[in-house]
Amino acid sequence: MSGYRYVLFDALFDDAGAEAMIRLCERFGSYGMYSQENVDSEIGRGLSQRHDSVLNFLRTGGRHGRHEPVATLAARTNYFREEYAYGQRALIDGIEPYLNHAGFTDAARLVHGRPVIEPAIVFANLMVPGQELALHTDVPEFRGCNRKTCPQWLLVAMHHSGLFSKWRMPIATGVAWFHDCKGGEFAFFPDGPDAPAVAHEVTFNTAILLDADSVFHGVDRVFDTGEEMAPLKPGMRLDFAGDGAWVVHDGHREVTRYAWEELRFSVSWKAYCFTDEHEQRAWRHHAEDLTLEVVVDRLVDDLRERGRIEGEVPGHPDLALLIIEEYIRFPAA
Repeated sequence: MSGYRYVLFDALFDDAGAEAMIRLCERFGSYGMYSQENVDSEIGRGLSQRHDSVLNFLRTGGRHGRHEPVATLAARTNYFREEYAYGQRALIDGIEPYLNHAGFTDAARLVHGRPVIEPAIVFANLMVPGQELALHTDVPEFRGCNRKTCPQWLLVAMHHSGLFSKWRMPIATGVAWFHDCKGGEFAFFPDGPDAPAVAHEVTFNTAILLDADSVFHGVDRVFDTGEEMAPLKPGMRLDFAGDGAWVVHDGHREVTRYAWEELRFSVSWKAYCFTDEHEQRAWRHHAEDLTLEVVVDRLVDDLRERGRIEGEVPGHPDLALLIIEEYIRFPAA
């Protein structure tokens, strides 16, 4: 086990490398909304992918306790995201130095105490003024169960339950920022949900690496002027318009536009961390994979042992809501 909870980078690249990431973001050009990701599954049908985080955000009003109408909260947390690389497949030229960053690889070994590191994905998040990211832990993976096959809230509950550690894929997450940001601090709980949060300021060419599947974290509100937010809704896109300008489009209709310096731009790196090549091969060849049916049965059995289910198993979505309530314990503030 590693004693490192997280690793900070004061300078991820030289200045030219950092500027290249900004130009890469512009070249990619168009970003859809995170809410467009979806997996259809009978359990929890009708719930959002991160229903756990949504429920907590609505109940608490976020880390700073701001209670607002549901539609407003939805717009504040529905940021823009696109993938830059998947495995070793670059989805845009120039992402390779980030995908294979030696510093991230070394830090992943420190955090997870596992020597074999395999980059899995690189993606960008763009947030506009007034947006924030609700407290959450990232979506983990298990052999046979990932965000392509299972609802994201269920994967999170699986990890927090501790019942599926044998199948878990330990993942290291690096997050880098390539400009200074007004607000938008990276708030995280490295000492657990009962300890105080650390609000890490976002500055040019810096980064952090941690086990984001286990450490609760979020993003404080970006450059909040107090003015009413633009009416963002699922399906909109954020497009680079040149000359430092970004435009939100609803189809062909322009909704609003922003200057580069108003946005919060981050790039995330995720990598699988293996004890050895045997463990890596077991994952690659799907040895002893979990199935959704096995997962649900194991959770139901555990809920019975805890006295949370007596008699018939609750129907959907009641069973899903019970799983979220029982296993995912958010920080108090």
